[in-house]
Amino acid sequence: MLAAVALATLMAGSAEAQISVKLGVLNDRSGVYSDIGGEGSVLAARMAVEDARAQKIIGDDIKVEVIAADHQNKPDVGSNIARQWYDQDGVDVILDVPTSSVALAINQITREKNKVFLNSGAATSDLTGTQCSPNTVHWTYDMVQLANVTGGAMVRQGGDTWYFLTADYAFGHALERDTAAVVQKNGGKILGSVKTPFPSNDFSSFLLQAQASKAKVIGLANAGGDTVNSIKQAAEFGITQGGQNLAGMLVFVNDVKALGLKTAQGLVFSETFYWDENDQTRAWSKRFGERLNNRMPNMTNAGVYSSVIHYLKAVAAEKSKDPQKVLARMKAMPTEDALFGKGSVRADGRKMHDAFLLEVKKPEESKGDWDVAKILAKVPADQVFRPLSESNCPLVKKS
Repeated sequence: MLAAVALATLMAGSAEAQISVKLGVLNDRSGVYSDIGGEGSVLAARMAVEDARAQKIIGDDIKVEVIAADHQNKPDVGSNIARQWYDQDGVDVILDVPTSSVALAINQITREKNKVFLNSGAATSDLTGTQCSPNTVHWTYDMVQLANVTGGAMVRQGGDTWYFLTADYAFGHALERDTAAVVQKNGGKILGSVKTPFPSNDFSSFLLQAQASKAKVIGLANAGGDTVNSIKQAAEFGITQGGQNLAGMLVFVNDVKALGLKTAQGLVFSETFYWDENDQTRAWSKRFGERLNNRMPNMTNAGVYSSVIHYLKAVAAEKSKDPQKVLARMKAMPTEDALFGKGSVRADGRKMHDAFLLEVKKPEESKGDWDVAKILAKVPADQVFRPLSESNCPLVKKS
């Protein structure tokens, strides 16, 4: 009888020690942003779980499941999925979520439900600003970083007059706002802007307006398929041959590959991860490509991987998946992984790491299928992200 009681107690203790974590990758899997996140981010999450186990970051006492869904770039669709995941399906963490309007909706729902949101795909800096949340970490990039690195570099190179083509939703509006602020801070002028439907296949009339403005720089406050289409059509109109430059405010390595080097050569853009930076990033990217049609990862995919690694480190350290304990640990521990190196998570939820200023190579400079860019500069995190002293996040204590 005593043996039976002891066995029952042991089994109960083992059950209590087992932690089951469910990760939900929520992104565009069928539309204009599917190449940015899509299956690539799902694969990155799964690779993070595999590597966390192989590197003994987590043991057999932590079970992790990864699921995925398509938010179709619609806030109502994304919100419905998030509520079902949290309320019915046992999801603990939502990952990725490109499209700023969807991300802001998920940010609020996650706070209401006291879960965890690790955003990699959205650009809006409001996630660590006015709408910051103790339940959200904004991992990979944001508009302030894009504006500081790309916008600042273009003005310093003489591009002191700007005209924007802006995707007509929260992301585009905020990206134009933040870039314009950097341009003006550096002595440049904004000559105008035009709002473009999202998504769109035809940018001809908008590009002609930008051309007529005679601005030295046409800022593309869009992303994904919209960026690809606008750059292709700008090339067809001979805009860059006429002396105007294009600034891709949010360009991914996938976009450059889709455009081809002949069309995209000379385009300057910023990312926080580039697959060809060093031996570690190349090795991981090769593994990624072997499982995804020889495609190299972009910074969004890399951010999903990195955020999951750090989250699982915190779960293991706390021996709990309690959201507040894990998020506090994530902010207390320094971050470190093969893709972004060393970094940290600030009080406002901003993950801090360096950023790159990249330039698309000329066709004759490329040495391989995905050798599409060269690193012009590596800019320290404290020079690219919004400083805490300027933060409007309620979580940040002002001295």
